[in-house]
Amino acid sequence: MIRIGFDIGGSKIASLALDPEGRELARGRREVPRDYAGTLGALRAMVDGLVQAHGPAASIGIAMPGLIGADGAPIRAVNLPWLAGRPLRADLETALHLPVAVANDANCFALSEATDGAGAGAHVVFGATLGTGVGGGIVVGGRPLLGANAIAGEWGHNPLPLSDPTFGPPVVCGCGRVGCVESWLNGAALARDYARITGRATEGPEIARLAAAGDGQALATIDAYGRRLAAALAGVVNLLDPDMIVLGGGLSSLPGLYHLVPRHWAPLVVAPEPRTRLAAARFGAESGLRGAAWLPASAHS
Repeated sequence: MIRIGFDIGGSKIASLALDPEGRELARGRREVPRDYAGTLGALRAMVDGLVQAHGPAASIGIAMPGLIGADGAPIRAVNLPWLAGRPLRADLETALHLPVAVANDANCFALSEATDGAGAGAHVVFGATLGTGVGGGIVVGGRPLLGANAIAGEWGHNPLPLSDPTFGPPVVCGCGRVGCVESWLNGAALARDYARITGRATEGPEIARLAAAGDGQALATIDAYGRRLAAALAGVVNLLDPDMIVLGGGLSSLPGLYHLVPRHWAPLVVAPEPRTRLAAARFGAESGLRGAAWLPASAHS
């Protein structure tokens, strides 16, 4: 039986069907209807199409941004306000007669990489996404950790555990607090660093290109970013002690990051020789979608 995963974003629904061994069978994409009934109908139609083409489904998994309750109901649905507070999982299970799991997209990213990605075989995996926002998920023994408040892995809204005047002043995070990890490690923070160092406004991809070409100011920008990332992840290592940390999102491909960060976190971790490994996501931008397809086996076992 196939596994079906969906990734619901602000403008699209992406779908993926995997066979029981994780081999990709099909993928699709369509616009997100801007109402609850329309979204349910779109998901049902996409499931029907995949089942007709590839056979019966074992279960359905859905990744989406925001805060998802233990009952699968979105508590806070980023860019999808018509889903907030609605019984999405229960309604889909009734409509499809299949088990359905709904999870935060960062949790799905972590599950994907722990299942057959860069963290495959590791017992405790922390998945961190670095982009416009900063997210995280924890997988222990192949199962995503939700937590009593459904916020396990939300490292982006802790204060950065390092003060360095060269980083510049803290800024207001999207959550309304000042100085959150997210506000120091998102794409805007990288651009802010470069502007402070050079006096010029440039976005992340150009900074990465300049650094790869050996530009000293771009390299200094990435070093500052790497020191903050190391400090934030050192706190994760000290608290969670994961076997593997996997990075995803657009900023996870900054040049030199995987050498720079472990070197900077070493003196901040309690263990004298930290053995936690740091790696880039195997499945890149598609990892959250794959994690959604893997999610039901974990959520309903």
